[in-house]
Amino acid sequence: MNKLLPIFALAALLNGPVFAHDTAKDMAKAASDFLNSLTEDQKKKATYDLTTDERQNWHFIPKPFEGEGKRGGLPISEMKHEQQLLALALLSTGLGHDAYVQALQIMTLEQVLFEIEKKDHRDPKMYYVSIFGEPGAKAWGWRVEGHHVSMNFTVADDKVVAGTPIFFASNPAEILDGPRKGLRVLAAEEDVARKLIKSLDDAQKKEAIIMDKAPRDILTSAERKVAPLEGGGLAYGKLNDEQKKLLGRLIGVYVKRLRPDVAKDELATIDAELDKVVFAWAGGFEKNEPHYYRVQGPTFLLEYANTQNGANHVHAVWRDFDGDFGEDVLAKHYAEFHAKE
Repeated sequence: MNKLLPIFALAALLNGPVFAHDTAKDMAKAASDFLNSLTEDQKKKATYDLTTDERQNWHFIPKPFEGEGKRGGLPISEMKHEQQLLALALLSTGLGHDAYVQALQIMTLEQVLFEIEKKDHRDPKMYYVSIFGEPGAKAWGWRVEGHHVSMNFTVADDKVVAGTPIFFASNPAEILDGPRKGLRVLAAEEDVARKLIKSLDDAQKKEAIIMDKAPRDILTSAERKVAPLEGGGLAYGKLNDEQKKLLGRLIGVYVKRLRPDVAKDELATIDAELDKVVFAWAGGFEKNEPHYYRVQGPTFLLEYANTQNGANHVHAVWRDFDGDFGEDVLAKHYAEFHAKE
């Protein structure tokens, strides 16, 4: 049974280089083109009010395809071929080139899991597109989500004001057999962090290692709102120059998933608080040993776990304590809007 979409072979062509800081406009145009291609019944599934509870109803598990607990949005499986391409065009407007490829590769891993497990809930067509509000309005948003992928974008006043939460995962973390043997979709998320923890001296490790055994998963799960995690870690100021470069590179792995102009703004915010950033680790240091880490600052959290399936199953998320789903910006927007009424 081959469930792979033929569009995946062409999809990377939709993500070209960014020549101007027009991400918000690109998103609005792509979202409008996508919606205009839909039937009325499809639009009912794909569209929501911006303030709906569904906006924060996110998760990265393989939810049921029908009935109670089903994901919101319009699944790729219910789109015509040209609609699928337009959905991928929208997806490409939010991500840098490498992250766009990663997202598509994660989707195709559902076929790998199907071939291993022979279970119908592994299906690369079951990724859902949701539009919140009207594209191009003063404030609106969109989401693409399915098993192991969740991307949530908020636009206000023609600017991308939030690209979190953004969750990428990979099962298997490394394909061990078959024609795609050796593929590691989230290799940098693992390798850069391992290089950093192994570079620490004993005194640094004593502060960085918060638990000998890694937790089973990321601690924030799919909570709608998260707060800073307690438990310590090694402060940025206690790293040497090379270690600081590694930590900066690790932060970039997550933040540069976004389009370059959006990522640049996010990195500037993080750079301003580096002296308050901490790196924490739990578990083993070697490949296939269960491990967990996080990078945390006053405003953000990068959290990673690779403990399941013989430590060959990665979960990695980026959260913003006040800005997830653009809630802080939208609250100000609506306060100002209603004050003028």
